[in-house]
Amino acid sequence: MSLRAVGILGTGKYVPEKILTNHDLEQMVETNDEWIVTRTGIRERRIASPEEATSDLALKASEEALRSAGVAAEDLDLIIVATVTPDKFFPSTACLLQDRLGARKAAAYDLSAACSGFIYGLANASSMIAGGMYKHVLVVGAECLSRITDYTDRNTCILFGDGAGAVVLGPVAEGRGFRSFELGADGSGGELLKIDGGGSRIPSDKDSVAQNRHYIQMAGSEVFKFAVRIMGNAAEEALRKAGIAKSDIDLLVPHQANIRIIQSSLNRLELAEDKCMINLDKYGNVSAASIPIALAEAVEQGKVSDGDCIVLVGFGGGLTWGATVLIW
Repeated sequence: MSLRAVGILGTGKYVPEKILTNHDLEQMVETNDEWIVTRTGIRERRIASPEEATSDLALKASEEALRSAGVAAEDLDLIIVATVTPDKFFPSTACLLQDRLGARKAAAYDLSAACSGFIYGLANASSMIAGGMYKHVLVVGAECLSRITDYTDRNTCILFGDGAGAVVLGPVAEGRGFRSFELGADGSGGELLKIDGGGSRIPSDKDSVAQNRHYIQMAGSEVFKFAVRIMGNAAEEALRKAGIAKSDIDLLVPHQANIRIIQSSLNRLELAEDKCMINLDKYGNVSAASIPIALAEAVEQGKVSDGDCIVLVGFGGGLTWGATVLIW
Protein backbone atom coordinates (compact mmCIF):
# COMPACT_ATOMS: atom_id res chain seq x y z
CA MET A 1 0.00 0.00 0.00
CA SER A 2 1.40 3.38 -0.98
CA LEU A 3 1.35 6.13 1.65
CA ARG A 4 -0.61 9.31 1.06
CA ALA A 5 1.16 12.66 1.00
CA VAL A 6 0.13 14.63 4.09
CA GLY A 7 0.41 18.37 4.66
CA ILE A 8 -0.97 21.36 6.52
CA LEU A 9 -4.31 22.55 5.11
CA GLY A 10 -4.83 25.51 7.45
CA THR A 11 -3.31 27.37 10.41
CA GLY A 12 -4.69 29.37 13.33
CA LYS A 13 -3.55 31.07 16.51
CA TYR A 14 -4.89 32.84 19.57
CA VAL A 15 -3.12 34.86 22.24
CA PRO A 16 -4.77 36.47 25.28
CA GLU A 17 -5.28 40.23 25.38
CA LYS A 18 -3.30 40.94 28.56
CA ILE A 19 0.33 41.88 27.95
CA LEU A 20 3.00 41.48 30.64
CA THR A 21 6.03 43.59 29.70
CA ASN A 22 9.57 43.47 30.98
CA HIS A 23 8.88 46.80 32.70
CA ASP A 24 5.95 45.19 34.51
CA LEU A 25 8.27 42.43 35.71
CA GLU A 26 10.69 45.05 37.04
CA GLN A 27 8.00 45.88 39.60
CA MET A 28 7.65 42.22 40.61
CA VAL A 29 11.19 40.81 40.83
CA GLU A 30 14.75 42.09 40.77
CA THR A 31 15.36 42.33 37.02
CA ASN A 32 15.34 44.92 34.24
CA ASP A 33 14.34 45.21 30.61
CA GLU A 34 17.89 45.41 29.24
CA TRP A 35 18.98 42.27 31.11
CA ILE A 36 15.98 40.26 29.86
CA VAL A 37 16.26 41.42 26.23
CA THR A 38 20.02 40.87 26.08
CA ARG A 39 19.84 37.33 27.42
CA THR A 40 16.55 36.10 25.96
CA GLY A 41 15.27 38.49 23.29
CA ILE A 42 11.88 38.63 25.06
CA ARG A 43 10.19 42.02 25.54
CA GLU A 44 6.67 40.97 26.53
CA ARG A 45 4.41 37.96 26.87
CA ARG A 46 0.64 37.31 26.91
CA ILE A 47 -1.21 36.24 30.07
CA ALA A 48 -4.57 34.47 30.11
CA SER A 49 -7.40 36.14 32.01
CA PRO A 50 -8.68 34.45 35.19
CA GLU A 51 -11.66 33.17 33.17
CA GLU A 52 -9.50 31.58 30.47
CA ALA A 53 -8.15 28.04 30.60
CA THR A 54 -6.07 26.13 28.07
CA SER A 55 -9.15 24.74 26.27
CA ASP A 56 -10.47 28.30 25.75
CA LEU A 57 -7.25 29.33 24.01
CA ALA A 58 -7.23 26.09 22.01
CA LEU A 59 -10.82 26.62 20.87
CA LYS A 60 -10.15 30.01 19.30
CA ALA A 61 -6.96 28.86 17.56
CA SER A 62 -8.74 25.74 16.30
CA GLU A 63 -11.71 27.64 14.90
CA GLU A 64 -9.32 29.85 12.94
CA ALA A 65 -7.38 26.84 11.64
CA LEU A 66 -10.59 25.13 10.49
CA ARG A 67 -11.71 28.27 8.65
CA SER A 68 -8.28 28.57 7.05
CA ALA A 69 -8.40 24.93 5.92
CA GLY A 70 -12.00 25.04 4.73
CA VAL A 71 -12.71 21.95 6.83
CA ALA A 72 -15.80 21.59 9.03
CA ALA A 73 -15.40 20.43 12.63
CA GLU A 74 -17.83 17.59 11.84
CA ASP A 75 -15.31 16.28 9.29
CA LEU A 76 -12.43 15.93 11.77
CA ASP A 77 -11.38 12.36 12.49
CA LEU A 78 -8.97 13.09 15.36
CA ILE A 79 -7.96 15.93 17.68
CA ILE A 80 -4.54 15.97 19.35
CA VAL A 81 -3.76 18.67 21.93
CA ALA A 82 -0.11 19.06 22.95
CA THR A 83 0.04 20.71 26.37
CA VAL A 84 1.64 20.57 29.81
CA THR A 85 -1.11 22.78 31.26
CA PRO A 86 -4.35 20.83 30.67
CA ASP A 87 -7.58 22.20 32.11
CA LYS A 88 -7.61 19.22 34.46
CA PHE A 89 -6.00 15.76 34.81
CA PHE A 90 -8.94 14.25 32.94
CA PRO A 91 -10.97 14.40 30.84
CA SER A 92 -8.31 15.49 28.38
CA THR A 93 -8.25 19.03 27.04
CA ALA A 94 -8.68 17.45 23.59
CA CYS A 95 -12.01 15.92 24.69
CA LEU A 96 -13.18 19.28 26.06
CA LEU A 97 -12.18 20.88 22.77
CA GLN A 98 -13.90 18.18 20.73
CA ASP A 99 -17.20 18.86 22.50
CA ARG A 100 -16.98 22.64 22.12
CA LEU A 101 -16.07 22.41 18.43
CA GLY A 102 -18.89 19.94 17.74
CA ALA A 103 -16.40 17.48 16.21
CA ARG A 104 -18.65 14.55 17.03
CA LYS A 105 -16.89 11.84 15.06
CA ALA A 106 -13.36 12.78 16.14
CA ALA A 107 -11.27 10.72 18.53
CA ALA A 108 -9.34 12.94 20.95
CA TYR A 109 -6.35 12.80 23.25
CA ASP A 110 -3.71 14.98 24.89
CA LEU A 111 0.01 14.58 24.30
CA SER A 112 2.71 15.56 26.81
CA ALA A 113 6.17 16.28 25.41
CA ALA A 114 6.55 19.83 26.76
CA CYS A 115 7.83 22.32 24.16
CA SER A 116 8.38 19.53 21.61
CA GLY A 117 4.75 18.42 21.92
CA PHE A 118 3.45 20.09 18.77
CA ILE A 119 5.98 18.33 16.53
CA TYR A 120 5.29 15.02 18.29
CA GLY A 121 1.60 15.66 17.54
CA LEU A 122 2.33 16.38 13.88
CA ALA A 123 4.23 13.09 13.61
CA ASN A 124 1.34 11.17 15.20
CA ALA A 125 -1.26 12.79 12.97
CA SER A 126 0.76 12.58 9.76
CA SER A 127 1.39 8.85 10.10
CA MET A 128 -2.30 8.12 10.70
CA ILE A 129 -3.38 10.08 7.63
CA ALA A 130 -0.58 8.70 5.45
CA GLY A 131 -1.62 5.14 6.30
CA GLY A 132 -5.27 5.77 5.49
CA MET A 133 -6.64 5.51 9.03
CA TYR A 134 -7.87 9.12 9.07
CA LYS A 135 -8.33 11.97 6.60
CA HIS A 136 -8.45 15.18 8.64
CA VAL A 137 -6.67 15.70 11.97
CA LEU A 138 -6.55 18.84 14.12
CA VAL A 139 -3.23 19.29 15.97
CA VAL A 140 -3.13 21.98 18.65
CA GLY A 141 -0.38 23.35 20.88
CA ALA A 142 -1.95 25.25 23.78
CA GLU A 143 -0.60 26.47 27.11
CA CYS A 144 -1.45 28.57 30.15
CA LEU A 145 2.09 28.63 31.52
CA SER A 146 1.28 31.63 33.73
CA ARG A 147 -0.60 29.17 35.98
CA ILE A 148 2.57 27.16 36.67
CA THR A 149 5.07 30.05 36.78
CA ASP A 150 6.51 31.31 40.06
CA TYR A 151 6.50 35.11 39.75
CA THR A 152 8.98 35.39 42.63
CA ASP A 153 11.58 33.40 40.67
CA ARG A 154 13.35 35.87 38.38
CA ASN A 155 15.11 33.10 36.47
CA THR A 156 11.89 31.59 35.12
CA CYS A 157 9.12 34.20 35.35
CA ILE A 158 10.72 36.33 32.61
CA LEU A 159 10.45 33.50 30.08
CA PHE A 160 6.93 32.14 29.86
CA GLY A 161 3.60 33.21 28.39
CA ASP A 162 0.20 31.88 27.32
CA GLY A 163 -1.33 31.16 23.92
CA ALA A 164 -2.43 28.53 21.39
CA GLY A 165 -1.70 27.57 17.82
CA ALA A 166 -3.45 24.99 15.65
CA VAL A 167 -3.17 23.30 12.27
CA VAL A 168 -5.45 21.04 10.25
CA LEU A 169 -3.66 18.15 8.52
CA GLY A 170 -4.94 16.25 5.53
CA PRO A 171 -4.00 14.68 2.19
CA VAL A 172 -2.12 16.93 -0.24
CA ALA A 173 -0.72 16.62 -3.77
CA GLU A 174 2.18 14.25 -4.32
CA GLY A 175 5.48 16.03 -3.70
CA ARG A 176 3.95 18.34 -1.10
CA GLY A 177 3.62 17.99 2.67
CA PHE A 178 5.79 16.35 5.33
CA ARG A 179 8.98 14.79 4.04
CA SER A 180 10.55 13.63 7.30
CA PHE A 181 10.35 13.65 11.10
CA GLU A 182 13.08 13.43 13.71
CA LEU A 183 11.90 12.82 17.29
CA GLY A 184 13.99 12.08 20.35
CA ALA A 185 14.15 12.01 24.13
CA ASP A 186 16.72 11.82 26.90
CA GLY A 187 14.97 11.06 30.16
CA SER A 188 18.25 11.30 32.08
CA GLY A 189 17.84 15.08 31.76
CA GLY A 190 14.35 15.10 33.20
CA GLU A 191 15.41 16.87 36.37
CA LEU A 192 16.68 19.88 34.43
CA LEU A 193 13.19 21.16 33.56
CA LYS A 194 10.26 19.95 35.61
CA ILE A 195 7.32 20.41 37.95
CA ASP A 196 7.58 18.09 40.94
CA GLY A 197 4.18 18.43 42.59
CA GLY A 198 0.73 17.25 41.62
CA GLY A 199 1.41 13.77 40.28
CA SER A 200 1.46 10.32 41.90
CA ARG A 201 5.04 10.79 43.16
CA ILE A 202 4.36 14.01 45.06
CA PRO A 203 0.57 14.42 45.35
CA SER A 204 -0.96 17.81 45.91
CA ASP A 205 -1.20 18.63 49.60
CA LYS A 206 -0.57 21.58 51.87
CA ASP A 207 3.13 20.74 52.13
CA SER A 208 3.71 20.52 48.37
CA VAL A 209 1.94 23.85 47.90
CA ALA A 210 3.89 25.50 50.73
CA GLN A 211 7.14 24.27 49.17
CA ASN A 212 6.28 25.78 45.75
CA ARG A 213 6.50 22.34 44.14
CA HIS A 214 3.72 23.09 41.64
CA TYR A 215 5.75 25.64 39.68
CA ILE A 216 8.26 25.26 36.84
CA GLN A 217 11.81 24.56 38.00
CA MET A 218 14.64 24.90 35.50
CA ALA A 219 18.40 24.52 35.49
CA GLY A 220 18.78 27.32 32.97
CA SER A 221 22.41 26.99 31.92
CA GLU A 222 22.15 23.22 31.44
CA VAL A 223 18.95 23.49 29.41
CA PHE A 224 20.57 26.22 27.30
CA LYS A 225 23.58 24.02 26.48
CA PHE A 226 21.30 21.10 25.60
CA ALA A 227 19.12 23.29 23.37
CA VAL A 228 22.02 24.80 21.44
CA ARG A 229 23.28 21.31 20.61
CA ILE A 230 20.02 19.51 19.95
CA MET A 231 18.20 22.11 17.82
CA GLY A 232 20.88 21.97 15.14
CA ASN A 233 21.26 18.20 15.41
CA ALA A 234 17.54 17.54 15.05
CA ALA A 235 17.11 19.90 12.10
CA GLU A 236 20.11 18.44 10.28
CA GLU A 237 18.89 14.87 10.82
CA ALA A 238 15.41 15.73 9.53
CA LEU A 239 16.99 17.31 6.44
CA ARG A 240 19.17 14.23 5.91
CA LYS A 241 16.13 11.93 6.09
CA ALA A 242 14.27 14.15 3.61
CA GLY A 243 17.24 14.30 1.23
CA ILE A 244 17.13 18.09 1.31
CA ALA A 245 20.12 20.44 1.63
CA LYS A 246 20.42 23.29 4.11
CA SER A 247 20.62 25.70 1.19
CA ASP A 248 17.11 24.61 0.09
CA ILE A 249 15.44 25.83 3.30
CA ASP A 250 13.07 28.73 2.61
CA LEU A 251 11.89 29.22 6.20
CA LEU A 252 12.96 27.97 9.63
CA VAL A 253 10.27 28.02 12.33
CA PRO A 254 12.04 27.21 15.62
CA HIS A 255 10.72 26.85 19.14
CA GLN A 256 10.68 30.39 20.56
CA ALA A 257 12.63 29.98 23.80
CA ASN A 258 15.69 32.22 23.56
CA ILE A 259 17.10 34.41 20.79
CA ARG A 260 20.62 33.10 21.36
CA ILE A 261 19.45 29.51 20.86
CA ILE A 262 17.68 30.54 17.64
CA GLN A 263 20.77 32.36 16.38
CA SER A 264 22.87 29.28 17.12
CA SER A 265 20.49 27.21 14.98
CA LEU A 266 20.72 29.73 12.15
CA ASN A 267 24.51 29.53 12.25
CA ARG A 268 24.44 25.74 12.26
CA LEU A 269 22.07 25.67 9.27
CA GLU A 270 23.93 28.48 7.50
CA LEU A 271 20.76 30.57 7.21
CA ALA A 272 20.25 34.32 7.21
CA GLU A 273 17.89 35.73 9.86
CA ASP A 274 15.36 36.74 7.18
CA LYS A 275 14.79 33.01 6.59
CA CYS A 276 13.67 32.50 10.18
CA MET A 277 10.34 33.25 11.85
CA ILE A 278 11.03 34.99 15.16
CA ASN A 279 8.27 36.30 17.43
CA LEU A 280 9.50 35.50 20.95
CA ASP A 281 9.93 39.23 21.58
CA LYS A 282 6.10 39.47 21.64
CA TYR A 283 5.10 36.18 23.25
CA GLY A 284 8.04 34.69 25.13
CA ASN A 285 8.22 30.92 25.49
CA VAL A 286 4.74 29.42 25.04
CA SER A 287 5.95 25.80 25.19
CA ALA A 288 3.95 23.55 22.84
CA ALA A 289 2.13 26.58 21.41
CA SER A 290 5.21 28.51 20.29
CA ILE A 291 5.87 26.76 16.95
CA PRO A 292 2.24 26.72 15.73
CA ILE A 293 1.76 30.37 16.73
CA ALA A 294 4.93 31.31 14.85
CA LEU A 295 3.87 29.26 11.81
CA ALA A 296 0.41 30.87 11.76
CA GLU A 297 1.99 34.33 11.93
CA ALA A 298 4.42 33.45 9.12
CA VAL A 299 1.45 32.48 6.95
CA GLU A 300 -0.41 35.67 7.92
CA GLN A 301 2.61 37.80 7.04
CA GLY A 302 3.09 36.21 3.62
CA LYS A 303 6.37 34.54 4.55
CA VAL A 304 5.16 31.15 3.29
CA SER A 305 4.57 30.42 -0.40
CA ASP A 306 3.46 27.36 -2.35
CA GLY A 307 6.38 24.98 -2.79
CA ASP A 308 8.48 26.45 0.01
CA CYS A 309 10.69 24.14 2.07
CA ILE A 310 9.93 24.73 5.75
CA VAL A 311 11.74 23.30 8.77
CA LEU A 312 10.04 23.20 12.19
CA VAL A 313 12.29 22.36 15.14
CA GLY A 314 11.95 22.42 18.91
CA PHE A 315 13.17 21.07 22.24
CA GLY A 316 11.61 20.77 25.66
CA GLY A 317 11.35 19.18 29.06
CA GLY A 318 11.69 15.45 29.20
CA LEU A 319 14.19 16.15 27.78
CA THR A 320 12.64 15.93 24.31
CA TRP A 321 13.26 17.24 20.83
CA GLY A 322 11.64 17.13 17.42
CA ALA A 323 12.04 18.44 13.88
CA THR A 324 10.15 18.07 10.62
CA VAL A 325 10.72 19.10 7.01
CA LEU A 326 7.72 19.89 4.82
CA ILE A 327 7.05 21.28 1.37
CA TRP A 328 4.22 23.80 1.56
